[in-house]
This record gives sequence, C-alpha cells and structure tokens, in this order.
Amino acid sequence: MPAAQQHRGAFVSLHESGGDLRGCIGHVTGDRPLGEVICQVAVSAARSDPRFAPITPDELPDLRIEISVLSELARMEAADCGRVVIGRDGVVVRRGRAQAVLLPQVATEHGFGVEAFLNAVCHKAGLTAGSWREPATHVFTFTADVFVE
Repeated sequence: MPAAQQHRGAFVSLHESGGDLRGCIGHVTGDRPLGEVICQVAVSAARSDPRFAPITPDELPDLRIEISVLSELARMEAADCGRVVIGRDGVVVRRGRAQAVLLPQVATEHGFGVEAFLNAVCHKAGLTAGSWREPATHVFTFTADVFVE
C-alpha cells in the first residue's frame, strides 16, 4: 500500500528561519489516509493555529516544514513512566475533555527528562503537574517518523 494511503496520524510544524515555531497542528488518530491528513493539518498549521496569526504568502519562502508521521498510540500506566525514551517517544494525555499532545522532538528541544515531559503535556492540557499519575488520566505514547524540508 502506498504510504499516502496508510491510515496514520500526523502533525505539521512550521518554523521560521531562526527556528521559532510559527504553527503546529496535528491529527493523532489513524482514521484516514495519511495524504489526506497531512494536507488538512498543513493548511490548519498555516491558517488556524490559535497561538499565531495566519501565515502570509510573503513568509512562505522562509518557513521550514516538518512533518511527523505518528505510530499507533500505546496506553501507558503511571508505573510504566520509565519506559518513555526521551527523543523517541511522544505523549498524549487525556482526562475528560482535556487533551494535549507533545511530539518526541519537544522533549529534546526543551531538555526535558521523563517526568518534566509528562508534566509539560499535562500543563498543556490544562491539568496540574503530576496528573499523569492519577487513574482518571489516560496517558499514551507514540513514536514519529519526522521529515524536514
């Protein structure tokens, strides 16, 4: 099966020439063909990331595009946090309606250890530090194949 037809999640991150993030949107679940997912999240990263103004045509030549193709999510129990490998694993945290994702490269870019990485994804979801240890919080890990233009 061609790669674009595989059902995988993906994120598209857009970075300015200096390396600063300019937009990042993704789709975690592998419920649609990868080619479709990448097209949708690329447009969303450029136009709909609520943290940034939409990208203008003048900015395009100076942007670096990074595509992270995700593996399937693997459920992690709090006691298993030692299996998280910084730089290899990304994390998803869900609790009720709160959800957040951090890609594997985020931990290395920020110098996070495992607990700091898990606390950071909880913070991003609006949860308190250490929430990943609580039974009501569901934590998943994934790996990503990262392609940079």
